[in-house]
Amino acid sequence: MEGHNKPIIEINQLSYRYEKEDVLEDINLSIDEGAFVGIVGPNGSGKSTLLKLILGLLRMQKGNIQLFGQDINRFKDWHEIGFVSQKANSFNTGFPATVYEVVSSGLTKKLGLFKLMKKEHQRKVIQAIDSVGLLLFKNRNIGELSGGQQQRVFIARALVSDPKLMILDEPTVGVDTKNVQAFYQMLDELNKKLGITLLLVTHDIGTISDKVTHVACLNKYLHFHGNTAEFEQLKMDEMSEFYGHDVHILSHNHDHQHHHHGGTVQ
Repeated sequence: MEGHNKPIIEINQLSYRYEKEDVLEDINLSIDEGAFVGIVGPNGSGKSTLLKLILGLLRMQKGNIQLFGQDINRFKDWHEIGFVSQKANSFNTGFPATVYEVVSSGLTKKLGLFKLMKKEHQRKVIQAIDSVGLLLFKNRNIGELSGGQQQRVFIARALVSDPKLMILDEPTVGVDTKNVQAFYQMLDELNKKLGITLLLVTHDIGTISDKVTHVACLNKYLHFHGNTAEFEQLKMDEMSEFYGHDVHILSHNHDHQHHHHGGTVQ
C-alpha cells in the first residue's frame, strides 16, 4: 500500500502577495494520490489564489509546488489535471452547443498528443458523459440544462482527458439544494471508482464531510489540515475563531429558499 499513496501535490513554504497585501503565508500542504480534499475558508482567504498557483495560472513568488513529484516550473503533463470553475448557470438558453460538443472540446489538448482515432474519440466522450450520469442528455443543448447538470457537463469535459487529479472551485454555486447532494455523490464515485484525486474548494463542508477524506482550513495561513475524523473533532469555538463568525455558515446551501442552521461539524 505504501507506494500507492505518494503525494500528488506537494506545497512547501508558499507565500503570495498582491501588491502590498499578503494573501497566502507560509503554506505547507501535501495531498496524497487518491485523496478527496475539501478546502474551506472565509471569502478572501486565499483559496482561489492557491488554486491558481497549483494550476500554473499565477507565477510563484516564494516557496515551491511539486505536481506528481515534479517541480511545477518543469511540469508539462497538464492534461493530467482537470479544472472545473464556477460555471454553473452561466449559459443562456440560446447557447448553441450540445452536451456532446462541450465534452468533446475537452479532448483538443490531448488530440494533439495522440491524434485519437475518431471512434476512440467518440467512445471517450460518451464514457465521460456516462460517468456524470448525463447519457440521456448527450444531444441536448447545454443552455437547456439546470445549473447542476451544466456543472456535470464541465466535469465530463475535464474527465475526457483521463485526469489523475481534478480541481474544483466551488462547483455547487448556482446548483439548487436538492441536487447538491447528488452532485457530491457523483464526485464521491469519481474518487472511489475511478481513483481520481479531488481537490475541492467548498462552502458545503458540512454536507460532504461523509465524502471527503481530508479537510484543509485556509485563511491566509493553513490553520488546519488533516483527515475528516480529526476535522470533526475540532471544537466549534476553534472553528468560529478561525472563521471569525459562527460556523453554521459552513453547511450553507446557496439557495435562499431554506436555510438550515445548527452545527454542521457533527
